[in-house]
Amino acid sequence: MSEPRLVTDAPLAHLEWRPAGAGRARAPVAVLLHGVGGGREGFPATGPALAAQGFRVLAADQPGYGLSGPIEPHDMAGMAEAVRRLIAWATGDPQHGAFVVGHSMGGMVAQELAASAPHAVRALVLAATSPAFGSPDGAWQAGFLRSRFAPLDAGLGMPGLAAQLVPAMAGRDAQPQRLAVAQALMAGVPEGTYRRALAALVRFDRREALARIAVPTLVVTGEDDRTAAPEVARRMAARIPGAEVAIVPGTGHLLMLEQPERFDHVLLDFVARRVGTAA
Repeated sequence: MSEPRLVTDAPLAHLEWRPAGAGRARAPVAVLLHGVGGGREGFPATGPALAAQGFRVLAADQPGYGLSGPIEPHDMAGMAEAVRRLIAWATGDPQHGAFVVGHSMGGMVAQELAASAPHAVRALVLAATSPAFGSPDGAWQAGFLRSRFAPLDAGLGMPGLAAQLVPAMAGRDAQPQRLAVAQALMAGVPEGTYRRALAALVRFDRREALARIAVPTLVVTGEDDRTAAPEVARRMAARIPGAEVAIVPGTGHLLMLEQPERFDHVLLDFVARRVGTAA
């Protein structure tokens, strides 16, 4: 497995994997976007797997995470704009696009990017995500925020929150050592960033934009995912022209960490069939 390079002099800090023998200007770009409890280290197997297929891979710290600076306001539009600037920086062309893989909140950012700057997206993988968050009346969202913020309000901090949430999100085949990695990632998220990102997430609704996605798209989720359940993935894929859907067996919400081999098998099959000429 190739070692990534940490890049901080970019619109978003990121880990970068480059394909063997390919220069920056020639390799197609793939951007990996983590979820609300993640960071740039959330795709440890997917980064090198895509680099082995010829991509220059950037696993980004989204705004306010890791080594990326905050944005104001912290909303989906701002997060998507930061990714657009990263893609323009990486490709050297503001009109050139990338292959975008988004997990959970990262999948929402990817949808926002596809809607606001479609030229920036050449192909999509929307992993364990949805096109909207909860009931549109607002009561469900408010209850969700109260439940997620309760451990923080009780003074447990992000480590205490992660200790509660990560095991609850896992699928039946998750291995303890892999859940420990996911838990450490969530524990390291700044509490202020987590609160702001969740507040942005619950306002997200891009259902009406799904029909306008015009690039090769894979919607994938875990068989045991209770946050972005298989039926949600199937309904979402049905609204995107030509989209494919895949359900990863024995896997929960953190599929690329719980079962990276299974996730990457599905991802690389999609790349081989649909993305090679589109990236």
